[in-house]
Amino acid sequence: MCFGVRDAIVLAHERARQGPLSILGGLVHNATVIHDLQARGIRIAERAEDARTPEVMITAHGASDRAKVGARALGLRVSDATCPLVHRAHRALAQLVKAGFHPVIIGQRDHVEVRGLTGDLDAFDVVLSKADVAGLAFRPRLGVVSQTTQPINRVRERVRQMRERFPAAEVRFVDTVCQPTKQRQQAAVELAHCCDVVVVIGGAASNNTRELVATCSRHCGRVHHVQTASDLRPEWFWAEDTVGITAGTSTPDRVIDEVERVLGQHADDAERPPSRREMEAGIATV
Repeated sequence: MCFGVRDAIVLAHERARQGPLSILGGLVHNATVIHDLQARGIRIAERAEDARTPEVMITAHGASDRAKVGARALGLRVSDATCPLVHRAHRALAQLVKAGFHPVIIGQRDHVEVRGLTGDLDAFDVVLSKADVAGLAFRPRLGVVSQTTQPINRVRERVRQMRERFPAAEVRFVDTVCQPTKQRQQAAVELAHCCDVVVVIGGAASNNTRELVATCSRHCGRVHHVQTASDLRPEWFWAEDTVGITAGTSTPDRVIDEVERVLGQHADDAERPPSRREMEAGIATV
């Protein structure tokens, strides 16, 4: 787990020990973490209006100031578990707007982090693909930030495309992709290059986990996304395979450890399938 996720979970546990707590949305995009929180009596409410506790918590993905003010206007106490690196993205965007730049966010339009970034803006654009950039209207000054979990290569490519599309415009880019995401993406590339199979562990709704799957798939032909060890399938692996493991930033250590343990059992299983070389040599059958 990255430090932002760990801190958010610790804060949720502390606040829940002091009284009833509702989290506004999923604290992180990982079902195991959410189930653990609910087992501690913590409730999940999609909107402040739905909260049935006197205190609510903003998730690690952040929220707009308007959303926080709205929650307080309902008489709710608000605890903020926003990742510090998401706070940094909010500050960078606000500074660009203050300086007179039209805000452009590179990311997924409906992602909770992007909604938080844009929630205090009256005018903005969100782009993710080359086609999105092609659809932008000309503005003399464009201020660009990114969702923190976007691959940095994609972000730089979109910025390049904006500058190419609008050569007369001033395009100011502030790199808000978080360092844990950059390091994990680079490590995933190195892992995929030296493995026959890569298992990526993380929540189905986790953007950074899905991006790891996409990155690994560009460098390894056999990549599998699992949420827990129960998703593993023995038929994915051959006896001589080198298997790599990586995980999203909100995946608990114990889930990663369990996946590694089960993979070890498959490797040691005397009844494991014959190797590909045996199959190709015709000396074994399944």
